[in-house]
Amino acid sequence: MQNLNITFIQSNLAWKDHKANLSSFSAKIAHIAQQTDLIILPEMFNTGFVVQPQEIDKSAAPESLTWMKQTANQLNIPICGSMIVEEEEKYYNRFYWVLPNGDFETYNKRHLFSLGNEHLRFTKGTENITIEYKGWKIRPLICYDLRFPVWAKNTFIDGDYAFDLLIYAANWPAARSYAWKQLLVARAIENQCYVVGVNRIGPDGNQTPHQGDSGVIDSKGELISALVPNEESIQTIELNAADLMEYRSKFTVGLDWDDFRIL
Repeated sequence: MQNLNITFIQSNLAWKDHKANLSSFSAKIAHIAQQTDLIILPEMFNTGFVVQPQEIDKSAAPESLTWMKQTANQLNIPICGSMIVEEEEKYYNRFYWVLPNGDFETYNKRHLFSLGNEHLRFTKGTENITIEYKGWKIRPLICYDLRFPVWAKNTFIDGDYAFDLLIYAANWPAARSYAWKQLLVARAIENQCYVVGVNRIGPDGNQTPHQGDSGVIDSKGELISALVPNEESIQTIELNAADLMEYRSKFTVGLDWDDFRIL
């Protein structure tokens, strides 16, 4: 397990316009100056948080996935984020982890935001995934999943943690920014892992404001990186593997975690 350099992008999003968003992210990615191992984009990075998926151009998902593959290949690193996907007449809010060779892994958002009617059009996911990359075990989740700690709960079995890093790709409204920041810290503390929260800024098509507050929290619950609210920004930060392992070895709370199973 080596240190991991991650780059996360806090951006405004063009409403239902995947071509504009892909062009915008291409320009931002071109300005990444530091060496990085991974690029993380927000939830529904290509359209904004749209709960009427039938209104999205049918070409949005395939063109966006092609863009992710091309970008990952050009930079020779993975890129990840979520988008709307239609499959067998069902819609999913799907997180893609795309490798330079074009292979990818996916996670479908489990907790659909019923207050915003996401549950009326989308089908919820049923399984978590764990991505293994450069010795790290990474668990991707999406926005509203943050409020459900059982779904994100780490395990410690026979000396092995289920994951080392939680990623939350989000379109989290500014009105609940305090909860966003506190819950990210809570997930880091209770799971003894790094947490990265990547959120958008700006008003969406319903004029709901978002202020970002993207950041990185270490396994002690300490904020080690935070982007300025309401500003488009790109940051690359190093996650220290030795620090994580040392803290886990000294504070062995994992030994006392409850065993559980989600039905």
